[in-house]
Amino acid sequence: MDLTGKAALVLGGIKGIGKAVALALAKAGTAVAVNYFDWQEELENLRGALAAAGRDFLILKTDLRQAEDIPLMTQAVVERLGRLDILINNIERGGWPVVHGPYVREQWDLEMETTLRAKRWAFAAALPHLKAAGDGAVINFSSIAGLVGRAGPAGLVFNDGYAAASRAVSLLTESWAREAAPEVRVNEIMLGFVDTRHGPGTRGWGLLSDVEKQAICDHTLLGRTGSIEDVVKAVMFILRDAPFMTGSVLRLDGGYVLGGEKMQPMPKGVLPG
Repeated sequence: MDLTGKAALVLGGIKGIGKAVALALAKAGTAVAVNYFDWQEELENLRGALAAAGRDFLILKTDLRQAEDIPLMTQAVVERLGRLDILINNIERGGWPVVHGPYVREQWDLEMETTLRAKRWAFAAALPHLKAAGDGAVINFSSIAGLVGRAGPAGLVFNDGYAAASRAVSLLTESWAREAAPEVRVNEIMLGFVDTRHGPGTRGWGLLSDVEKQAICDHTLLGRTGSIEDVVKAVMFILRDAPFMTGSVLRLDGGYVLGGEKMQPMPKGVLPG
């Protein structure tokens, strides 16, 4: 995909990963619409950064838990930017056991409303416009919580509802790839422990002890958490360099899911050489 002249809608783009993706797209020549709801104090920083990128942009405040508002948001994007080629489905809310403590129903519902339900209706509203563009792309963000759940070093980080919602996103990625083909590619980036996403730069990470943080890194084959730049590079790869990829899940976790166990040297064996 040549990103010059395209138009993208980035959900959850007020800061962190969403903001970095929006800026990378703008610098690549894409007009960008950014949705946000929380973190109002970050708005001027976002506006200034997008203006400096020199491309047309639109910032919308929409509560994506209100499903009836999502088509209105999408229509506003198309009317302003003239088209829609890319949807970055970055909206989510993940509760940390170390932050929230014992589950309450309201926390479960919040995780489902944002991490799963909002993505579904955002895709539904965007799909006709993406198909009309003829070369569209959707990137869903999910978490390795959908694979590891509340177990091991991640047990203090991933709530059950968030884990269940993340696993469901992967099912939807496959379904949507079928529905959207051939005009639109739908892929997924499954994140591990990344800056501002269950890693450094989050309130929950600051509540972990040094031992607990090290246990997560020790369980990760690359021995570190991911950076926002790691995520941006994955997004740009899918959009620009993977035209034959759809319905796929790109796991970006530094090897956490595989665990920290290293390969052992081959034994000598007992048979004669």
